[in-house]
Amino acid sequence: MTGPFTLIAFHAHPDDEALLMGGTLARLAAEGHRVVLAVATDGEAGAAAASYRDSGQLAAHRRTELDRSAAALGCARVVRFGFKDSGSAGPAAEGGFSTLPVEAAAAPLIELLRAEQADALTIYDPAGGYGHPDHRQVYTAGKYAAEQAGTRLVLEATIDRRLIRRLIRIVEAIPGILPAVKASAYDDAYAPAAAITHRVDVRAYTDQKRQSFAAHASQASSDDDARTLGLLLKLPPWLFRRMLGREWYVEHGRTPGRPLDDVFASLR
Repeated sequence: MTGPFTLIAFHAHPDDEALLMGGTLARLAAEGHRVVLAVATDGEAGAAAASYRDSGQLAAHRRTELDRSAAALGCARVVRFGFKDSGSAGPAAEGGFSTLPVEAAAAPLIELLRAEQADALTIYDPAGGYGHPDHRQVYTAGKYAAEQAGTRLVLEATIDRRLIRRLIRIVEAIPGILPAVKASAYDDAYAPAAAITHRVDVRAYTDQKRQSFAAHASQASSDDDARTLGLLLKLPPWLFRRMLGREWYVEHGRTPGRPLDDVFASLR
C-alpha cells in the first residue's frame, strides 16, 4: 500500500493531542492522509485559572478549544466519546473513564475504527506518559479496541524519557518556574530511549503545533502562571521549533532500531 491512510489519534483530554503529537497530525494532514481525532473526555476536571473554573463552563470551553486545535492541525474529523474525566488529584472520580471496564471504555473506539476503516491508531505508552489514570486507560482501552477491530498499525505516542528528564533538570535549576516538578518523578514515565521506534521530524509544522497550543487557552491558564502549555507558548518561535520539532512513538510489533521518520512505514 502507498496511501493515503486513515489514522485515528485517541486521546484522553483536549490539549493532549497538541502536546504529544500536534506536529505529526499536522504533517500527516498536509501529506494528504485522513486524520481523525478521538477524545475520551471533555477534560472538565483539568486544572485551569479560577476564571474558567468558576464559570461552570469549563467542559464547554474545552470542547470549543478542541475544535480550534483540530482545525489548526488539519484534522478531518473530531469525535468526542463523552466519558467522565477521572481527574488527577486523589482517587479517580466515580464513573470516571479510568474506572470503567475495558470493554465499556473501548466500545465507541471499536465502532469508530470499523466505521473509518482505520489503517492506524495512536494511543499512549503503558505508563500513560506521566501517569494520569485516564492516560493509562487510553493505552489499555486503545490496545483492546485495535485487537477487536483488526487495526493493523498501533503506535504509542510518547516522549523519549531521557530528553524530558534533561529538560526538567533545567527547569529545576530555575527557582520558581515549576517548583512542584521533579526529575525523579519521571524515572518510569513515558518511554525509554531503547524502546523508541519512530522519531518524527515536525519542524516544518511547528507553526501549526503552536496554533494548536494557543487554541487551548483554558489549559494554558493558571492563577500562578505555571501551566506547561502557557510556559511553552512564551518561548520565541525559533526555540519552540528547536525544542518541540520532534515527536516520538513506539510501534507495536516492531523491533526498535534506528528510529524511523515515517509513522506509516509498516503499511507501505
